[in-house]
Amino acid sequence: MSDRNPHDQHAVRELSDGVEDKLVPLTALDPLAIKSFDEMLAAMSKTAFSGRSLGEAADVLTEMTLDPDCLVVATFSGAMTVAKMGLVIVRMIEAGMIHAIISTGALMAHGLSEAVGLTHYKANPQVSDEELFEKGYNRVYDTLEMEKNLNTIDEFVRAQLDKLDPNEPWSSEMICRQLGKALAEMGDSPGILRSAYLHNVPVYVPAFTDSEIGLDVAVWKLRQMHAKAGNDPNWAPFTHAEPPAYNPFLDLLSYARLIGSKKKLGIFTIGGGVPRNWAQQVGPFYDIVSHRLGVEVPTRPRFQYGIRICPEPVHWGGLSGCTYSEGVSWGKFVPPAEGGRYAEVYADATVAWPMLVRAVLERLEKRRAGQAAK
Repeated sequence: MSDRNPHDQHAVRELSDGVEDKLVPLTALDPLAIKSFDEMLAAMSKTAFSGRSLGEAADVLTEMTLDPDCLVVATFSGAMTVAKMGLVIVRMIEAGMIHAIISTGALMAHGLSEAVGLTHYKANPQVSDEELFEKGYNRVYDTLEMEKNLNTIDEFVRAQLDKLDPNEPWSSEMICRQLGKALAEMGDSPGILRSAYLHNVPVYVPAFTDSEIGLDVAVWKLRQMHAKAGNDPNWAPFTHAEPPAYNPFLDLLSYARLIGSKKKLGIFTIGGGVPRNWAQQVGPFYDIVSHRLGVEVPTRPRFQYGIRICPEPVHWGGLSGCTYSEGVSWGKFVPPAEGGRYAEVYADATVAWPMLVRAVLERLEKRRAGQAAK
């Protein structure tokens, strides 16, 4: 080591060597050497930028899926079912990558269109939104959901609500389970709620009234009241409305109980919004119950694994761009120094997510084949 003053402008730096400092080397990605999605993401993990993040996400998703002590919560926001990502969720459920779902209601509603055999269409940019409205085509960026689809979904939801006990408080979990049960009884057409029901994966929709399904439930109740009013000319739907027997705190307590059922927690997030925050606030919920009530709680839940795919940058200040590091300060995540393992991919989910899931599915299949060969 040089004995010169490091502040001396004429001092010569002692240059370190990456090997001596045990740095992780990168490797050039050769497309001709790649024969599978597994190999692609493994190679990407040794590159840089979002490619490396996606490759690391495959490692984290594989590890938390194979960890028998880990409960994996998946949160979804954005128009992912309109964007035809619904089967990606189905395959994750079937492979055991997901043990609970927290979603926007819209994502589940548009997923029902797929599940009952309806179709979404590519939007023609030459057609104005005014004309789309007149024809009953609801545009989501470059894709169309037909109003006729939503009317069909209303009929399907209404028939299932009629089977629930109106005197028992409802929750989004209960309603989603009933819809999934009905889809399973209809046949083997894949759908998110059907697969969730068959694999005992609870589905929570915390902002339930902010969705087509929430509106269907409200209209179901109004239809009953309208029929009871008969021909009363003074009856007005919003003036005389009564709420259905819906209690969102049933979801909160159900989720809190579920979280305490495993030693470790993992979270897989597409986007952000209410589903992400609702899922992550369970740690603070346990903390404040213990502190404010002065009672002992059986566990101190913190997410130990985390994967997030979202293009939102952190500097806008919204939860969609919030880092897992920030979540550590809220008591939501285990610090990396204590074993927390996270991957944050700043990319369009419709590009990165299918590749990630396919790569991990290949890894799981290789593992099963290896175990079978022993």
